[in-house]
Amino acid sequence: MTCVAPRRTSRMFLRQIYDDALAQAAYLIGCQQTGEALVIDPERDIDRYYRLAADNGLTITAVAETHIHADFVSGAQEFAADPAVTLYLSSLGGDDWSYTWPGPDTRVHYLKDKESFFIGKIEIQAIHSPGHTPEHLSYAIIDHGGGADEPVAVVTGDFVFVGDVGRPDLLESAAGVAGAMEPSARTLRASLAQRLVPLPDFVQVLPGHGAGSACGKALGAIPSSTIGYERRFNGVLKLAETDAEGFVREILSGQPEPPLYFKRMKHVNRDGIRVTGGVPSCSHLSPRQFADLAGHAGVQVVDTRADRSAFETAHVSGSLCAPLSGSSLVNSAGSFLTENDSLLLVVDDQSVLDQVTRQLYRIGFDDFAGWATFSELEQAGLAISQLQSTDFDRFSPAEHSAGARLLDVRNRSEYDEGHITGAVNVSYTRLRERIDELPSDARYYVYCASGRRAALASSFLRARGYDVVLVNGSAEAYFQTDVA
Repeated sequence: MTCVAPRRTSRMFLRQIYDDALAQAAYLIGCQQTGEALVIDPERDIDRYYRLAADNGLTITAVAETHIHADFVSGAQEFAADPAVTLYLSSLGGDDWSYTWPGPDTRVHYLKDKESFFIGKIEIQAIHSPGHTPEHLSYAIIDHGGGADEPVAVVTGDFVFVGDVGRPDLLESAAGVAGAMEPSARTLRASLAQRLVPLPDFVQVLPGHGAGSACGKALGAIPSSTIGYERRFNGVLKLAETDAEGFVREILSGQPEPPLYFKRMKHVNRDGIRVTGGVPSCSHLSPRQFADLAGHAGVQVVDTRADRSAFETAHVSGSLCAPLSGSSLVNSAGSFLTENDSLLLVVDDQSVLDQVTRQLYRIGFDDFAGWATFSELEQAGLAISQLQSTDFDRFSPAEHSAGARLLDVRNRSEYDEGHITGAVNVSYTRLRERIDELPSDARYYVYCASGRRAALASSFLRARGYDVVLVNGSAEAYFQTDVA
């Protein structure tokens, strides 16, 4: 009688946890044979990872980062307070980009290239993949419990995305490291050739971001890919294999201007931020309490109503338009607020408060002075303003009033492809640092590609005393005949 060996069945658990507002992906990887689990690239509000692990019979025992992030506060510092968790961080950042926040009592292991650690019977192998950042690691996942001796997947962080690769310019454009851009692009190309291409075609690519992230310019909207698919159809990866100079030009051109908060994120993720033990509470305020606080220095009213047209119609004087819609809240807050601002929140209703505070907390804002609904404030007679607006169906750039200026708040690459003659370009994500370039004695007609970004920028300028008119809709019709 022939005996057939029992088939070995994988007991690996893998789940992507996706943040739509930041287009950011974390990964929970668990060994169901031992009940241990790892989180890679968690955001700051870590309670949801604990819940997901517990719901699947797992205990988080390890946390790893692919790199020092620029677009959100890492949850590693919050996880470090848990005595059951060991952190795995890169040791390869050199003098400038090595972690400084872990103390002598932090349970942390600094990984070298090709070094492995285990989560139960799952091997996690670090692959040094610099270019996006010097210290960047990718993680090959090998399911020994399922009988594998090759990776089933590689968590690529900001090294490789679906249809794109990580941008190598952020050390310079966001963190202010002069001269880093072109050398980083060449390092990225070498990493692609030496670290990605040799992996087997069947290996899944689990990226750190999807479409909408400012960490790339052409990210795909599907959650994962494979090495083989990217090798065949990722245009920038193919360019890296055939044309070194063309790759450098392509990867450095047309990247969107990052929000100003990116620089702060790089530093707090390297050097540390206040550990809060969760998203701080935000108290409901009466209209009188709200009005009293709104007059204090360092307090900023943030209007998060999802419908930005409601803000145009009526809003608390001096407030910032930051709708809880897509990425608008995080991009507005990250571009226009400062780290020391205490936030008064205007919300549609209490049911969205948790979403609002979590999104703000994930990008480093944790001083919540209180909240109220707009209807409560309006009924109590608070000072209410309107945002003057028009649209391109009713507005001709050639006919705007004498002395007025056109302000184009799209990305520079969009502006270069076509714009209205005479328009000044300042991307809305950089407006706070460049506001001194805009004389305050002129009227500004503010436009973008739809009105969304222009609304955020207009609210910021209006709160600082500028005379602004928001122009809704697309100006593209004027590009055809009136391009500078």
